[in-house]
Amino acid sequence: MRQRRLIGASAGVAALAGVLGGVYVLIVRGDLTLDLGIGRRTRSLRPLRVSIAAPPEIVFDVIAAPYLKRTPRAMESKMRVLERGEDLVLAAHYTKVPGGLTATTVETVHFERPHRISFRLLRGPVPHVAETFDLTPVAGATEFVYTGEMGTDLWSLGAWWGERVARAWESAVETSVSSIKAEAERRAQSTHTRLR
Repeated sequence: MRQRRLIGASAGVAALAGVLGGVYVLIVRGDLTLDLGIGRRTRSLRPLRVSIAAPPEIVFDVIAAPYLKRTPRAMESKMRVLERGEDLVLAAHYTKVPGGLTATTVETVHFERPHRISFRLLRGPVPHVAETFDLTPVAGATEFVYTGEMGTDLWSLGAWWGERVARAWESAVETSVSSIKAEAERRAQSTHTRLR
């Protein structure tokens, strides 16, 4: 009798683990967003300040072009514009995460030329993310400042999940900003060389 109970309990635990694993995959991929509004906690995302040797107009164009114009083929595995307006787009972003999964987020991206780009999460692994890229001219260069806020539900459990998501999110932002810096500086140098 005791052995049957242990086997039944083991089967129940295995079934629960399977369900939780499935829910985890759905949340990470962005197929399931839990936006309960219960026990909401917000946290700042790690700010990032970078000096870019290019004017704000060039930096802005590097960031905005894939959204407002045609998305280059090289970026199709990372982003897809779902709806495009003059200064607002709806875009899906794809990020590789541990475990061989691809996290999908859907965000609005608002462009205020040439000094600010704002992102707001609509669907993803957490219920709330708001971010901004601020571009300030400084002696022929640009001071690029990233700030963001992430919100999770369900008190401590959500905060625990948010810490894991934030690490991957901040890493993706750092990678993106490095690419923006390199391309903006390349374009600025190319423009400078042509004007000589």
